Amino acid sequence: MQPELRPIQGNTLTGTQDIAVRQNKVLRNTYLLLAVTLIPTAIGALLGANLNLSFLRTNPIISLFAILGIFYGWIWAIEKNRNSGMGVALLLGFTLFLGVLLGPVLQRVLGFANGGQLVAMAAGGTAVTFFGLSAVASSVKRDFSGMGRFLLVGFIVIMLAVVANVFFQIPALALTILVAFIIFSSMIILYQVNAIVRGGETNYISATLTLYVAIYNIFSSLLQLLGIFGGEGD
Repeated sequence: MQPELRPIQGNTLTGTQDIAVRQNKVLRNTYLLLAVTLIPTAIGALLGANLNLSFLRTNPIISLFAILGIFYGWIWAIEKNRNSGMGVALLLGFTLFLGVLLGPVLQRVLGFANGGQLVAMAAGGTAVTFFGLSAVASSVKRDFSGMGRFLLVGFIVIMLAVVANVFFQIPALALTILVAFIIFSSMIILYQVNAIVRGGETNYISATLTLYVAIYNIFSSLLQLLGIFGGEGD
């Protein structure tokens, strides 16, 4: 029976190696595409910082629901085409759009005497958070898939708070939402990277989309918080 077991063991080992190769490929492609998305984001942010988007503030309720409609409609389109080159093109267009939306925040922060420093701090904090959490998610043996339900509930609560704050305009609630976005997005990074490493996520376009939104939320939230608490007048 020993000779009969060897081919089976060999096949099992080969199968395990193939799975590991596929997981590494998904992770590598995700990080590569994630780096590429920073280019249209930067272009969009530059455009947004030089455009007059004040009309978004004149009708905040209509603007919020319009942006949310475009945001989730675009995500749906990306997921629908996640197995083709069109998915990549849609993703890059999506990051350009979010970069434009980032423009007014950058405008406001760069208006401070230390605006450039605040932007650098937000970018550095985001990078440290992402790479630190990615390292943890990739190295620990724990399976974070159980976080899925908790994250769904957290997402619903945050979105309800966002909508409520559009109506009530409570400063304390706005600050709480920014902090909640940072915590929630950090947990998303842990969840998503862990899913890739453990084989739960096999599509690099979907993975990139999830991680990009998390990174975007951390950066924009940090930038706003730094502007509120650290901005210096001219």
